Amino acid sequence: MQALYPDIKPYQTHRLAVQSPHVLYLEESGNPEGIPVLFVHGGPGAGSSPKSRCFFDPEIYRIILFDQRGCGRSEPHACLLSNNTLALIDDIEAIREFLGIHHWVLFGGSWGSTLSLAYAQAHPQRVLAMVLRGIFLARPEDLRWFYCEGGASRIFPDYWQEFDEVANRRADESWIDAYHRQLHGDNELAKMSAAKAWCHWEARCSTLRPNHDVEEHLLDTHTAVAMSHIENHFFRSDPYLQENNLLGNMAALAEVPAVIVHGRYDMICPLDNAVSLHERWPSAELFVVRDAGHSAFEPSMSDALVKATDEIAEVLVRQFSGEGA
Repeated sequence: MQALYPDIKPYQTHRLAVQSPHVLYLEESGNPEGIPVLFVHGGPGAGSSPKSRCFFDPEIYRIILFDQRGCGRSEPHACLLSNNTLALIDDIEAIREFLGIHHWVLFGGSWGSTLSLAYAQAHPQRVLAMVLRGIFLARPEDLRWFYCEGGASRIFPDYWQEFDEVANRRADESWIDAYHRQLHGDNELAKMSAAKAWCHWEARCSTLRPNHDVEEHLLDTHTAVAMSHIENHFFRSDPYLQENNLLGNMAALAEVPAVIVHGRYDMICPLDNAVSLHERWPSAELFVVRDAGHSAFEPSMSDALVKATDEIAEVLVRQFSGEGA
């Protein structure tokens, strides 16, 4: 089984001012002359972590991490102003231009797969290849699966009960709307309780087997506040997601090579997301990981993702050296 590459440190960090008031954290590691790869983190609002660098061979890849608006080390923290999918697409293009990159590989999981697809459809000429994990198409049925009764709640009824209790839902409210009310109320303790409960529900459902590290990361106060507010904001009112047509726009990526990796027991983004995407993307390969859920850090999932980035690197190195001509 292929393990993650060893921990490395960035050789360069940046602060990139985009649309006011947002300033993005951006870093580079690995080989400065290597194949550029952008790690597009999930959430929205989860931020990147040092382990995000470890899916890539640092001798081959120029590894670029950034924290999306309002999360991680970007500022202002948990800011919802001008924070939406179209703005994030523009941010990725601004990063590419700032770093002087002509085209690059995209690596995104969960919400990161959504944003990677949205960016690639807007700028297909800038994308060399894609590695996507835990596909989230952000359709109404995908949100209902995870944030309404009758979907994931039937698999994890005990975890859902806690999520439901903190929502304190009124009769006419959805769970997303109830959490919006809690997260933006006047009671600071209730707000923090809602932020933690929102993220705890997701963390508990992320892995096939309980994983303390995943829960600890998402329940960190800094992460939980940003992720709960930004996810709730996007899922409740983002215009791009409400008009979402990722599957309908797949013709733009017909020639882009890709590897799709999805856990068979993914309870956050069920496997039909990946199957539906693959049906519309003949140039992509689909790998179903038989003993994994949603998280990129389950051993079998990490194995598949590292093998995918190695495979993409081999193809691109051959292509640019002329050996595959």
